[in-house]
Amino acid sequence: MRALFSRLSLTYGQKLFLLATVPLILAVTGIAIIVALQSRELAEREMLSLETQLIEAKKRELRNYVTQARNGFYFIYGSAPPDDEEAKRQVMQILAAMIYGEEGYFWVYDYDGTNLVSPRQTDFINGNWIDLTDSEGTPVVREFIETARQGAGYVEHLWPKPSTGEEARMITYVTSFPSWQWAVGTGLFIDDVVKSVAAARAEVEARVQRTFFYIGAITFVALLLVFLTGIFLNIRERRLADAKLKQLTQRVFDAQEEERGRVARELHDGISQILVGVKYALDISRRRIAQNDDRAGDTLDKGIDHLSRAIQEVRRISRDLRPGVLDDLGLGPALKALTDDFRQRTGIESEFSTVVFRNRLDQDSKIALYRIAQEALTNIERHAGATRVAIDLRGHTRGATLRISDNGCGISQTRGDRPSSGIGLRNMQERMDQLGGMLRILSTKDGTLIEAQVPLTHLLPPEPGSGDQRKAMP
Repeated sequence: MRALFSRLSLTYGQKLFLLATVPLILAVTGIAIIVALQSRELAEREMLSLETQLIEAKKRELRNYVTQARNGFYFIYGSAPPDDEEAKRQVMQILAAMIYGEEGYFWVYDYDGTNLVSPRQTDFINGNWIDLTDSEGTPVVREFIETARQGAGYVEHLWPKPSTGEEARMITYVTSFPSWQWAVGTGLFIDDVVKSVAAARAEVEARVQRTFFYIGAITFVALLLVFLTGIFLNIRERRLADAKLKQLTQRVFDAQEEERGRVARELHDGISQILVGVKYALDISRRRIAQNDDRAGDTLDKGIDHLSRAIQEVRRISRDLRPGVLDDLGLGPALKALTDDFRQRTGIESEFSTVVFRNRLDQDSKIALYRIAQEALTNIERHAGATRVAIDLRGHTRGATLRISDNGCGISQTRGDRPSSGIGLRNMQERMDQLGGMLRILSTKDGTLIEAQVPLTHLLPPEPGSGDQRKAMP
């Protein structure tokens, strides 16, 4: 998915919109398909049940017709012998006269397939139709005779309608006159049943289409709401991002101005005064040399001492801005040098401890941890009133951790505000946020602990064949 987004060159808002809409579309499509399938399945069952009920009603109707017809001439058939031709003629006359509706009539076939009665299709009379089949290949007359031999039953087949001559589906009830070897029956066309079922299917299909339309409309409205919500959130997030960017830019400017002010104060209060002393010493030495005064050498020695102090001060300021040992030897030696310089400059008891680990920190992590230690020592010197400071650096399975602790009066007591309110502490937090790390500040009246943890992703693999501990330092 990420590769697809990168190929399409989508913006963050477009990616967010796709991530919100694609699952919605897939879910709605799946629901629509399931609803359609279940609706069709349920409708098919209902239509089959309807078709069965209608056909059963037709069958009961046919059976009643045949029963009534048989009752009408049973007194003739029941008392006539098998070879009574007069009785057969009377029964055939009765059956030929029993027509009903637009298409209904009774027919008679003997067991050989010869038609004896067919009042609506007289061209069938006296013809042998034993091999007659419909367009589906059903041997209709054979089925009639076979059903009659078994006693009685129903046959479903195609048959030409007397009114149109076109084939239509029919259900025929067949009974037998076994002593005369007749197959007697009548049928009803069920094209009205077929039309009713087809109309029901069409109604079901229309309902399914309406359901799809409703689901599509709901989906469109949902997508529109997602789109409008995304636009609203995008505008809101952009405004918030612009406001945060302005705050961050102002904070950067403030940090730059503070750093410039600090460097300017150190240059003015330290190097500038020392260089003024050197100037006065050289001026006094020049006058004394002109006067052949023996004290000129002493004045030159003082000027040289002042110049040495100026050089040391320049080195200190340069080291504070960017310590060369951090790039040359790594974070451990740089923190040790920072601790030693802090102890010599302030007189506060300070110690640094570390555990050598094979993995090396990347450049961003080293700079961030060094600046955090530098900022913490500056705060301790200015505000904590501490007499002891401990700095510890070590690696572990989750990354690397720097701890700076003191026995001062605590941040909340010195600032009268939250521990995270100072610009120095905010800078520490932002450095850890940029690395994806974690910063913890625990402050009480007995001291403060600052813990900065760098994740494992910022630890580089050890150099191949590095057996030297100095190379393995972070």
